[in-house]
Amino acid sequence: MKFTSGLVGLTIALTSTATYAEETLSVVGSWSGLPLHKQYENPFWTEQFPEASGGDFTVSLTTHDQMGIQGGDVFRMLGEGVFDIGMTVADYAVSDTPALEGLDVPLIATDAASARIMVDAARPMVDDIFAEVFNAKVLGIAPYPPQVVFCNAEVASLADLEGLKIRASGRMTGKLLEALGAEAVSVGFGEVPGALQKGVVDCAVTGAGSGYSAGWWEVSTHLMPIPLGGWDPVVTAINLDKWNSLTSEQHALIQQQVTDNLETPAWETAQEALATDVACLTGEGECPGEKHDMILVPVSDADVATAREILITQVLPDWAERSGGDWGQRWSDTVGAVTGVSIN
Repeated sequence: MKFTSGLVGLTIALTSTATYAEETLSVVGSWSGLPLHKQYENPFWTEQFPEASGGDFTVSLTTHDQMGIQGGDVFRMLGEGVFDIGMTVADYAVSDTPALEGLDVPLIATDAASARIMVDAARPMVDDIFAEVFNAKVLGIAPYPPQVVFCNAEVASLADLEGLKIRASGRMTGKLLEALGAEAVSVGFGEVPGALQKGVVDCAVTGAGSGYSAGWWEVSTHLMPIPLGGWDPVVTAINLDKWNSLTSEQHALIQQQVTDNLETPAWETAQEALATDVACLTGEGECPGEKHDMILVPVSDADVATAREILITQVLPDWAERSGGDWGQRWSDTVGAVTGVSIN
């Protein structure tokens, strides 16, 4: 009887230990050198989240560029279980599913508040895409600042982009540039400075802060702050098998922490960050860091109207056709409903 009692006690102890065993999450973040990772992802995963979990979770953090993999590989590898949580620009994954382009439509949102409304409206679509295509659950979507135009060429208006070779930040942006008469060129983010310097491209689209941090001001002369590339949302997702292995209490903890301490703070500072980044790139306005002297190209209402008309009449219908199924209708019923734009 004593031996049996000891076994029962041992079983209870082992069960307790298994229930509260420390979980280790392998996390792959977005670009290591850009503000989103340095200011939000890194401190969240290495300090805030482990502390909030009371020691129940530890995190092993790296980024796709530190791993030496392409941004477009992140969600594929996440779905295969190579790591537990992945974060990267949604546009990097559109070759796997054109439907994902509907998350980041250029020129629909001109400020951070309206961009978040647009992203929140698209969230049910994005949730379905990630579950079906990447075997993943979306935890959050945070923005890079608006994707603006850096040029190593004389430009004074949107019309001057005609005939230029321009690096697009996503497929939908590329379609928009082509409709404006430019040649959309596919160049990896890290390769852009060399491409601008050598004349492989005349202009390139990225976030103002990303271009500032990566030194694009060294090889560009003109900055056109029209959001031709949208907001380049970065999706944070967890492998579904890993998610399903966790308890409901762990689900609640992870989701609340990502929403409150990663996603929301990034959105709250996005608008102010844009103004600061433009000031630092051009030397016009308040800049807490090093100022540069790019020429600021004012964006006219006529330029915005022209680009938006092309978007609505050509780019969005093309996307709906390429995506197939009912994605175009779903977009119109959700994002379109909150932005006043529908796909014909």
